[in-house]
Amino acid sequence: MRFGLIIYGSLEQASGGYLYDRKLVETLRKHGHQVEVISLLWRGYLWHLADNFSRVLLAKLQKLKLDALLQDELNHPSLFLFNARLKAHVSCPIISIVHHLRSSEPGHALLKIFYRAIEWRYLRTVDAFIFNSRTTQKAVKRLLPGPRPHVIAQPAGNRLNPKITTAQIRARARCPGPLRVIFLGNLIRRKAPHVLIEALAKLERGSIRVVFAGGGKSEPAYASRLRALVRRNKLQAWVEFCGHLGETQLAARLHTSHVLVVPSCYEGYGIAYLEGMSFGLPAIGTRAGAAAEIISNGRNGYLIQVNNAAQLAGYMQRLHQDRGLLVRLSLAARRHYLQHPSWKESLARIHAFLSSYNVASSRAFSNRRHS
Repeated sequence: MRFGLIIYGSLEQASGGYLYDRKLVETLRKHGHQVEVISLLWRGYLWHLADNFSRVLLAKLQKLKLDALLQDELNHPSLFLFNARLKAHVSCPIISIVHHLRSSEPGHALLKIFYRAIEWRYLRTVDAFIFNSRTTQKAVKRLLPGPRPHVIAQPAGNRLNPKITTAQIRARARCPGPLRVIFLGNLIRRKAPHVLIEALAKLERGSIRVVFAGGGKSEPAYASRLRALVRRNKLQAWVEFCGHLGETQLAARLHTSHVLVVPSCYEGYGIAYLEGMSFGLPAIGTRAGAAAEIISNGRNGYLIQVNNAAQLAGYMQRLHQDRGLLVRLSLAARRHYLQHPSWKESLARIHAFLSSYNVASSRAFSNRRHS
């Protein structure tokens, strides 16, 4: 088969969504399929709306003669009108990869209404869906109640080839000294790293060390405010910003950490939690979004309310003071990871879905054109 994939920017970007898309492209190519990546220019949300009228994009997709067109749902502002134009010129199904909806994120009420209207219009143009979580599938179903072909394939946590023993996890947890906390993700407001800094400021100096492993280029002004917040609270000795790390460096950091904390305002899934658990790190996330699909509160980590720095501080202090509890949660986190599907297994689900969908595509198209 010949697939197209529409994304913004480069497929090599550092985020869970782009990792998922990258793994999918690699899998399809390994199975002998051709995949053409169509990259749209990163711009502001309103500027993306102009892409709907792009003659260049339309001509390119016509020329490719695809069997199926995959679209990262992140691109919805560029495609919510464009897809209707496209269907008049090509006969391939449109399949959306949905990591999470923009309208699911917290924000101003009027903006959420605007985003919801654009996403609703986009989702109506799609023939089938690839979802990264049950939470994401339910969010789409609330906007688009009717049945559509879909597959749920959760991301995996084995990217870093984690190698750690039960004895090492126990010894690490009981090692005296500060609780070593790692934040894994881009330094963006939705991931809420400021909440972790605010929580650290409430605790005894020297009891917790925090490493922020993630780039700050996506929202540079916000990343600068994080550093200012650290200075204002005189936490420089206990906080390290190490930027985006390669896989070997990241694996080394996770191997020596105790707990992974990403107090996001919303997560469509949260690959970081699972990657931390692969090294036996209990995860602390929030109750917003899909973190609860990974984190069992009080068993392999904790779930806090969004923006609740005091609650986060309490859990970190508890884990620092009770190393027996830290051992139990760490071992449970590792067990959860071991029971979770690997990337190979998750992506096999998508490949099987795309293969079977192609067989039925003529019927799917007939239904679509009469909808």
